[in-house]
Amino acid sequence: MTSARHRPALRLLAALVAAALLAVPARAQLPTLGDSADMSIAAERRLGERIARELYRDPDFIDDPVLADYVRGIWQPLLDAARARGELTPELDDRFAWQVLLGKDRTVNAFAVPGGWLGLNLGLVSVTATRDELASVLAHELSHVTQRHIARLVSQEKRQTPWVIGAMILGALAASRNPQAANAVIAGSQAAAIHGQLSFSRDMEREADRVGFGVLSQAGYQPQGFVGMFEKLQQASRLNDYGAFPYLRSHPLTTERVADMQQRLQLIPRGAAPAPEAVLEHALMAGRARAISANGVDGLRALASDAANLQPGAPQARAASVLYAAALAASRLRDQEAAFALGQRLGKTLEGSAVGARHARLLAAELALGVGRTDRALALVDGKSESRADVLLWAQARMATGGAPEVAQRLQAWVAAQPRDATAWQLLASSYAAQGQQLRALRAEAEAQVAHLDYPAAVDRFKAAQDVARRGSTGGGDYIEASIVDTRLRAVESLAREQALER
Repeated sequence: MTSARHRPALRLLAALVAAALLAVPARAQLPTLGDSADMSIAAERRLGERIARELYRDPDFIDDPVLADYVRGIWQPLLDAARARGELTPELDDRFAWQVLLGKDRTVNAFAVPGGWLGLNLGLVSVTATRDELASVLAHELSHVTQRHIARLVSQEKRQTPWVIGAMILGALAASRNPQAANAVIAGSQAAAIHGQLSFSRDMEREADRVGFGVLSQAGYQPQGFVGMFEKLQQASRLNDYGAFPYLRSHPLTTERVADMQQRLQLIPRGAAPAPEAVLEHALMAGRARAISANGVDGLRALASDAANLQPGAPQARAASVLYAAALAASRLRDQEAAFALGQRLGKTLEGSAVGARHARLLAAELALGVGRTDRALALVDGKSESRADVLLWAQARMATGGAPEVAQRLQAWVAAQPRDATAWQLLASSYAAQGQQLRALRAEAEAQVAHLDYPAAVDRFKAAQDVARRGSTGGGDYIEASIVDTRLRAVESLAREQALER
């Protein structure tokens, strides 16, 4: 995240569990979670939804299709491995969300949220050297959820846990609305909270390490990724954190944990070196993460100038990462001439690499779209691809060239298969609006709000669509669409009532 004003919500949530002694007002209304001695899966899902809704509202929540595609490509094999190992039970698999939310905070952090949501800061992506290191963090956080550590906290801390849960939710709300007050409360309570719960936290960390190590290995990633990530965290701990590694505070790294991972690594054959294409793709994505999370003009200028200092003969992965970040940074500085020149240098650096060529093409399309060269962008993206990055970039470029009907047809099929894709729903709404189909546009806007768990806002949009239908201005008498709106409104009103009962 890029400012003190907008920073806390994504960064502080990982520490909110530790802030168990948060001074919640006596009359604060906590969510109905059932018997605190045995937190149900449904209750945990509801709790997670409430926190995730605030994450989606945070100004620094980011839906970057390129990075999201990459992270999802790492995440999915981990889920498959957890299923195969029996860590992810069919009930949890069905009831929990299993989504990774990205935050454009340059600090190194990741955290698990009840109900199967994970938060991942771009700062963490940017410091990892391989996809195996990033996968090790995701495997660890996934294991926190599959082992239901929040539910276990409920059963082991019967008297205290309802207030822990209340602190998580109310702290998230406070952080998103009054960051200074939330910071003061957290700072005042964190030391006592850590003293009271550090032992239990270490137990959870060890279990997440053990389970995560097995999941990582079964998913086909190199388990050295765990050790590599631990070494980075150890070095950061020795050099003093200075606030750049909040992951260390919410996930305390002990010599015991490090030794345990090293010992486990010795018990298995050393895997092959990462494939060059995998190394190259991760370097590109780390460069993208650095550019998107850069702080202000000075941070962007530093990234852009790194390309000038790139030594001849630098390893391909390093050169590609620097040039990718520099091109994107120059574009954000509105120095389009430099951005295009850096993009061309990147393309030459990536010659001979299929994955590199794809990312260079997507970046070139993004740069072209940013300056209104829509025909150029359209020529660079593949509208028939199933890659989300291609689909959404193509939709934006085609819309700008007068292809709203074609975009609507493509995105209708996409959201039918990916109903949680809020960005696709918003683009679909724009394509309908461009065609004068107001009813369908309002329904798509409502579905985008549903995808972000904001059911009251969705109800508002569905009701607006009903008003359009009653006036007969349905954009061609679309009575089937009006019927869909009525059905979806009833379903979402029910979800909104459930949310209201938890306040």
